[in-house]
Amino acid sequence: MLTRRYLLAAIVLVAASPTAAQERLKVLATFSILGDLVKNVGGDRVEVATLVGPDSDAHVYAPSPADARKVADAKVVIANGLGFEGWMSRLVRASGSKAPAVIASKGITVRKAGTGGEADPHAWQSAANAKVYVANIRDALIAANPAGRDVYQANTAAYFAKLDALDAEIKAAVTTIPADRRRVISSHDAFGYFQEAYGIEFIAPQGVSTETAASARDVARIITQIRRLKIPAVFLENVSDPRLMQRIAQETGARIGGKLYSDALTSEKGDAPSYLDLMRHNVKQLVTALAG
Repeated sequence: MLTRRYLLAAIVLVAASPTAAQERLKVLATFSILGDLVKNVGGDRVEVATLVGPDSDAHVYAPSPADARKVADAKVVIANGLGFEGWMSRLVRASGSKAPAVIASKGITVRKAGTGGEADPHAWQSAANAKVYVANIRDALIAANPAGRDVYQANTAAYFAKLDALDAEIKAAVTTIPADRRRVISSHDAFGYFQEAYGIEFIAPQGVSTETAASARDVARIITQIRRLKIPAVFLENVSDPRLMQRIAQETGARIGGKLYSDALTSEKGDAPSYLDLMRHNVKQLVTALAG
């Protein structure tokens, strides 16, 4: 009798759970950082897939037929926008998907970069901007699945608190770096929003996209700047070929300060398996290279 009572109680608990009550909402994010933000908002109510995985470069990604099927299967598609996924509109057309396409960066104060004043798409490199992303994701999930409103709102509030703590943590860490040493060289111009938010200047031989190789003139300009400003460190990125930065380091004597994560997370076994880990890893690398 006791066993039967426990069995009935277990059945009631399973039936009451969100995943048992309804199938999880299928959400497709274009790249790994967005996928992590979606998971934090959606929790157990969503099934998240990504197109561009860990340590992969969304700028130069070439979608496959399997990706078109992923888009077709999704109930919500979430993209960064700001020209980051130049291949996305073609992929959506090829898939025939009618799912709502949400631009996570909507509402961001867009930074302009380069001589042509193009939009910098790397807005997630500020924790305050990440809150805008998360709010847009929350609203998209609620619109697609109103029954999950309370869960999505609660998860968002909890993650906002983590982002606020992260923001304060980064600002405090940067104050330990002498003001005249807050300059670094990175592979491509992916850290402009970090620079604006936290006061470390990033100089890059490549523009906001990795699609275009740095010219000889750009590299020569960077080398001159390093020598003139006595920039202490250059940084590699997980989505860029390291050889250019290694050459610049060799020619200038600036040391390689480590690897920064710009456009992609790592695998679970890496240094940056989540957005919070990515930002903490980057600031730790910067402080270690610049503070002393």
